[in-house]
This record gives sequence, C-alpha cells and structure tokens, in this order.
Amino acid sequence: MGKGDSRGARAAPHSAVRRRIDRLTREIAKFGAVGGMGLLVNLLVFNLVRNTTDLQVVRASVIATMVAIVSNYIGFRYFTYRDRDKSGRTRELSLFLLFSAVGLVIENGVLYAATYGLGFDSPLQNNVFKFVGIGIATLFRFWSYRTWVFRALPARETVASAESFLTPDPLLTEDRPTRQFTRMR
Repeated sequence: MGKGDSRGARAAPHSAVRRRIDRLTREIAKFGAVGGMGLLVNLLVFNLVRNTTDLQVVRASVIATMVAIVSNYIGFRYFTYRDRDKSGRTRELSLFLLFSAVGLVIENGVLYAATYGLGFDSPLQNNVFKFVGIGIATLFRFWSYRTWVFRALPARETVASAESFLTPDPLLTEDRPTRQFTRMR
C-alpha cells in the first residue's frame, strides 16, 4: 500500500464521524427550537396562571409544564423527529408522557425546593428557579426522548445492505448438472 491508500482509508471513517456529528448538531438545533417554543409557552402560562389565580406557585408551574408538554410533543413528532420510526404511536406517546412526567418532577422539584425549602418566593425568584428547573429537566428529556421515545430508523446503509441480499448476484451462475450455484472466476 502506498501513502495515498492509507490516507483514503482514513478519510472514510472521518467522513462517517463527520456525518454523525452533523446529524447530531441538526438534531440538537431542532430540539432546541422546539424546546425554546416550549420554554416560552411554559413561562407565559406559568406567569399568566400565577398572576390571574390564587394557585400556589408549584401548582401554577405544573399546569404550565403540562401545557408545554403538549406543545412540545407536537413539535418533536412533526418537526424534530419527523424522520424517526412512526410505527408504535401508542408506545411512543406513552413513553413520551412517562419521561415528560419525570421531567415535570425534576423541573418543579427545583422550584419547590427553592420556594419552600430556601424561601425564594418573589415572582423574579420563582421565574429564575423555574428556568433552572427547566434547564436541568431538558438535559434528561433530550437523552430520554432520543434514546427511548423517538427511536431512529435503521441507517440507510444497513437497509441497503440488507436489501442487497434479496437481489441476485450477477457473479453467480447456475451449474446445470448439479443445480448448485458456484462462483465464476
């Protein structure tokens, strides 16, 4: 092998790694766009409920988080993960709600601890700790949604190689007397 051959062999893995990084970067950007909209919905509903009702802070936050969960599911299913497996919608929705509920507990647990444990109860402090809780819960949600809820379809290369098994190999010919296949040389 010459030097040119070894560089060519190194380029292929590098490009495969680069494609994975590019794909992950696009996924994070789309997740962030949907999450950003969910954040706005969450904070707007939180402050609306907090300022127009007599509900306690954490209850207002739970309502806001539930509204954001619904809007996020729509965004994730039809924008961020629209190319992912759509075959088990009941399973997908069940897992989404399960992991969203865990995120809800994380998010509102931070707010609860700050409000009732540390005594930070002004509107500004409530919003800051709600935002911090959303941030921590978002890390969990990103991992769980991409790993368990919106599962990736098999890679195109894997599908192509599996399908190639179904097409006849032109290098194979039928040996008439024994009716066995032998490879031509």
